[in-house]
Amino acid sequence: MSVDDTGRSDRPTQEITVTVNGESVTAEVEPRLKLSDFLRSHMELRTVRVGCEQGVCGACTVEFDGTVAKSCMLYAVQADGREVTTVEALSEDGDLHPIQEAFHEEHALQCGFCTSGFLMATRELLAENPDPDRDVIEGALADNICRCTGYQNIYDAVETAADKLEGE
Repeated sequence: MSVDDTGRSDRPTQEITVTVNGESVTAEVEPRLKLSDFLRSHMELRTVRVGCEQGVCGACTVEFDGTVAKSCMLYAVQADGREVTTVEALSEDGDLHPIQEAFHEEHALQCGFCTSGFLMATRELLAENPDPDRDVIEGALADNICRCTGYQNIYDAVETAADKLEGE
């Protein structure tokens, strides 16, 4: 890579337009830029965590055109013309979403690194199955790893969230 005297690289870029949390954004990105890095660096959405960078841990989980996806396994250019939703879109006007409330109430977080991924996976699960049993919850969250809490509180939080959403 060479850099000119203005500090710019000569790497090729591509213009993308992506809807992130309901807002249309146009940016010039390198074709090899991961979606997770685009969301963190260009959009300053720090809740999209990068853990393993291999699609194993789930910390980078976002909603991609209505389905959860590991953003570290996608390139930003793949999001061109698509819709991405991150955990920031859950709360409204500073009020926590019922799923976020449930995670708080059930102490389903410790360091918080994995929490965003679990919240997004829980959102998809409860949209598809508003009353899941424990086995369904465990299966739905199997692609997300937590190294602090031990999962019991997370599963309890999903059950509490289901109850909260049912009451709405």
